[in-house]
Amino acid sequence: MDFTFTEEQQAAAEAARGVFADVAPDTVPSPALTTGAVAEGLDRALWDRLAAADLIGLLLDPEYGGAGLDAIALCLVLRESAKVLARVPLLESCAAAAAVQAYGGEELKSAVLAAAGRGETVLTVAAEGRTGGHDPAERAVTARRGGADGADWILDGVQTAVPWAYDADFIVVPAHTDADRSVLALIPRGHEGAVLAEQFSTTGERLGELRLESVRLPARYVISADGAWEWLRELLATGTCALALGLGERVLRMTSDYTSKREQFGYPVATFQAVAVQAADRYIDLRAMEATLWQAAWRIGSGAPGALPTSGDVAVAKIWASEGVRRVVQTAQHLHGGFGADVDYPLHRYHAWAKHLELSLGPAAAHEEELGDLLAAHPLS
Repeated sequence: MDFTFTEEQQAAAEAARGVFADVAPDTVPSPALTTGAVAEGLDRALWDRLAAADLIGLLLDPEYGGAGLDAIALCLVLRESAKVLARVPLLESCAAAAAVQAYGGEELKSAVLAAAGRGETVLTVAAEGRTGGHDPAERAVTARRGGADGADWILDGVQTAVPWAYDADFIVVPAHTDADRSVLALIPRGHEGAVLAEQFSTTGERLGELRLESVRLPARYVISADGAWEWLRELLATGTCALALGLGERVLRMTSDYTSKREQFGYPVATFQAVAVQAADRYIDLRAMEATLWQAAWRIGSGAPGALPTSGDVAVAKIWASEGVRRVVQTAQHLHGGFGADVDYPLHRYHAWAKHLELSLGPAAAHEEELGDLLAAHPLS
């Protein structure tokens, strides 16, 4: 089998490296030194550069101005974005647009996709539920038919920790119906009955609590196709694994550079066996994170058949990403000593982002239980 990336995928990664080349995480103030969020919102200048490089419409078909690439290409770009802690909704907007393309109606596609691919319309996803991931996100909001002819949808509920809620033109909200089916509702910014309350993440970035009080949406803004939310949820999880990989790789490189220069007893600490062994263990973590990530991304992008559903590959990727990124940043802090906690040095920001990604992915034990259930339901021959 050929495991190399295609020319188009490699070109996307190379373009991303060019766009992110001058983004320096240490130029952004630390949450510890500010009274609120790190920044007012997304980095619009960087977002515009991504749009100019055709990286926002990676998953969209050419008819909408996109590149027509797959989840692997998106993950390659996300990996590069995490190395510089890029403050852009690349994952959320690309994934939401891809879900609209795959499952939305023609009217919704015409209204959203071309502008989303150009970066003019920003999408985000409320994927945490009411309690930040402890309950399925779709259970936090109810959706029912309304209006005289039943053509509209009525939404009620609360979604917490919505990323880019104050910057997005549409928030994609999963909800459940009386028939216990999942739907996706695209709620425009400032829509009547949709109220935002400010929240902050462990990174210091601004999030939003979204309260929906009898929000009425035309049917064209609601995707009711079977499997839409499940597909979007798995794409978001896989993209988060890509962010964890990119962040971990940058942190291990920072650690390697530091321990190669820091001397004790007249020798670089990188030459000490205890330091080398810890760094080697984290390198193994990263390679496992990478292998499981590409397996999950390939399954999502290709729809390849297998003994397990795609969710099995995604669960394995989440197990390694959640545990791996935590171990990488903890080892980095340990090997940096007190220097790693210096707010004038960027490592503390990577640590905060790693914790945010770990919490977003959820505990490895939960994914292991999910994987066990899948294996029981789909025994390997």
